[in-house]
Amino acid sequence: MIRRIIPIAVVLACGLLYSQQGNQRPYQATGFKICEVDQSSAIVWARLTRSSARIGKEGPMPIVQYADPQTGELGPRRRGRPDSTPVVEFPNGSTVDTIEGAVPGAPGEVRVRYKPVGAEWSRSKWTAVDASRDYTAQIKLEGLMANTAYEVEIRSRNGETTGQTLRGRFQTAPSVERPERVVFTVTTGTSYNDQDHSRGGFKMYGQMLALAPSFFVHTGDIVYYDGQGKSLPLARWHWQRMYSLPTNVDFHRQVASYFIKDDHDFFMNDSWPGIETKFMGDFTWQQGLEVFPEQVGMGEKTYRTVRWGKDLQVWMVEGRDFRSPNNMPDGPEKTIWGAEQMAWFKRTVEASDAAFRVLISPTPVVGPDRENKKDNHSNVVFQHEGDQVRDFLAQNNMVVVCGDRHWQYVSVDDKTGLREYSTGPGSDEHAGGFRQELRGPEHRYLNIVGGFLSGTVDREDGKPVLTFRHYSVDGDVLNEDRVLPN
Repeated sequence: MIRRIIPIAVVLACGLLYSQQGNQRPYQATGFKICEVDQSSAIVWARLTRSSARIGKEGPMPIVQYADPQTGELGPRRRGRPDSTPVVEFPNGSTVDTIEGAVPGAPGEVRVRYKPVGAEWSRSKWTAVDASRDYTAQIKLEGLMANTAYEVEIRSRNGETTGQTLRGRFQTAPSVERPERVVFTVTTGTSYNDQDHSRGGFKMYGQMLALAPSFFVHTGDIVYYDGQGKSLPLARWHWQRMYSLPTNVDFHRQVASYFIKDDHDFFMNDSWPGIETKFMGDFTWQQGLEVFPEQVGMGEKTYRTVRWGKDLQVWMVEGRDFRSPNNMPDGPEKTIWGAEQMAWFKRTVEASDAAFRVLISPTPVVGPDRENKKDNHSNVVFQHEGDQVRDFLAQNNMVVVCGDRHWQYVSVDDKTGLREYSTGPGSDEHAGGFRQELRGPEHRYLNIVGGFLSGTVDREDGKPVLTFRHYSVDGDVLNEDRVLPN
């Protein structure tokens, strides 16, 4: 059976320009991402594709079955985590390049043009995409001006063949001396199977754009490898289909973004480095470590801190690379962050003079979480390090924004007074895992819905104020909470 790849037939209102002259040119159907923005630099992530559009629903889906450990017979996944070998079937002669959502890569070069609004263009050099890294390139822009709106154009070519031009914009961070207004948005849990937008993607992205955010943070579980990411090509397919969705392409061309990884976009549920299992087939945890910084713009380390003006500093931590096994006995040697990251975190927090210091964590620190969970600082299996982290955060007047949990909440730790804001998942379809009747005394807000969290730093009567708001997927404010500096 021949699968036809249909090129996009319209120029999107957002300004992305799709060439209509066949599929021989290097396109950019997975868009671009503007990442790791600070006062003077940014990383532009780009990827070249064979076609101007993703393969639609006319493409088949891979079928994954598991071999029974005793009989060898193939069947669906059993409950829990079976340590059995997956077998992937591509129906009707399809391949990973012709299934639904696939956007195969293509060779070529990319160049970034960028300028402050109303100024003259600057240009990066032409950079070849790396075929060994899914035909991606990351171009660092340096020498930028702080607190400045920039226009960008990402152009592609392959030899003498002109490719496609995509346009976008972003804002650099204000200098540490300036008390500027800053708006940021955060979400988690964007499962491909739980999309809620009629065009494909997630309604929340358009609602975030309406707030004109200075930057966006995805706390992890961006994609979910568990069910079908059974090889390196299939893992990359997860990113292709997610970031060729119209809402995702449109959002990321306009907003500076930071990405944090968690278990599902690293390997599988509740996993740690070195875990041994047959469940993920040919895909290894080492490949998982390598694919994440391949698919998003990323600096030297996956844990980092960035200052957005005089009043706000955020820390984004790495929760998978350094962790101990979940089933290791708790105690001083058991860790999620690792000694090096912990020392860095404490040192940089204590050196900060920002009015608001916000930890954005891929997993909860305060909770409460479900009793059967075993992979984060709010669980008893990591209580020793969790107690240390909560004490330190509270002593340094920090607040926590966390992902991972599929419900929105605000909670306050009864021992330390530490406050935590759970973003909730990216769609209502992905919400669940908790119930309103489980609301406890630590909850200041609890809602089993999807959407996102915003934080707004501003000045009132010359004094800094941080306002958190939980939003529904349709942009309705569900909860508002004000934080004042101590």
